[in-house]
Amino acid sequence: MLRRLVAGELTEDEALAELRLLQLEELGGRARLDLGRLVRRGIPEVVLAPGKSPDDAARLVIATAARQGQGLVSRMSGEHRAVLDEQAKLSGMDVVAYTSSARVLKRGFMPEPVEARVGILTAGTSDIPVADEARMVVEAAGLQARLEPDLGVAGLHRFVGPLISILEWEADVLVVAAGMDGVLPGLVAGLVALPVIGLPVSTGYGRGGAGEAALNTMLQSCSTGLTVVNIDNGVGAGAAAVLAAGRAASARSLKAAGVGSESGSRQPRPRPR
Repeated sequence: MLRRLVAGELTEDEALAELRLLQLEELGGRARLDLGRLVRRGIPEVVLAPGKSPDDAARLVIATAARQGQGLVSRMSGEHRAVLDEQAKLSGMDVVAYTSSARVLKRGFMPEPVEARVGILTAGTSDIPVADEARMVVEAAGLQARLEPDLGVAGLHRFVGPLISILEWEADVLVVAAGMDGVLPGLVAGLVALPVIGLPVSTGYGRGGAGEAALNTMLQSCSTGLTVVNIDNGVGAGAAAVLAAGRAASARSLKAAGVGSESGSRQPRPRPR
């Protein structure tokens, strides 16, 4: 690639694009760290703990943190968490806990800030561990996150004040986590002019339990534009929120800089009469 760059066969931008795709590191023949994911997509890689031994999971997270300043892990068991805490301490790193997920940070590390905000609502307290996955991803990407829990429709009077508060906070995107009947995301999406990401959670039991009814309710929502991720996919919901809110932040920055507002910018289409 470098020879092609020197020979003029690649532009600097093309070489940078190829370099970003090559940012992989093999770790002991057991994993390949995607070290370029944050640069390439704006979303860091997350280690999924289930199916990995506590030692392997901790090793992957700490190796990522050593190279990038932070490493993320989701869905830890108690044993995963104990080993991670021990290994992070030995490595001189800090652990920021998000219920069953965590970020491991080099001392003093802060992600590059993005001027964007993601509001996260949960229908019940039982939905917090999955919602916390989304919060972890959002904060790891440098955005602000705000969690408002336990707002389910069984006590709808609890819902209005926190929703108003999070709108006054000027959230760019909302993630709404709900198990059981899964009604809350559609309700929120019908009330706000923001992207809403429905996050079905595997709380619930009996027929339609384990998140099935919640997922079906969200998919059948009458609220136009509600986006839905898979059951318990807090990482996916957080990633989608980062991408959407990040674009909103970029648009604000361009507008503040006057880009696109002077001559030569794309003109708006005329409205039909």
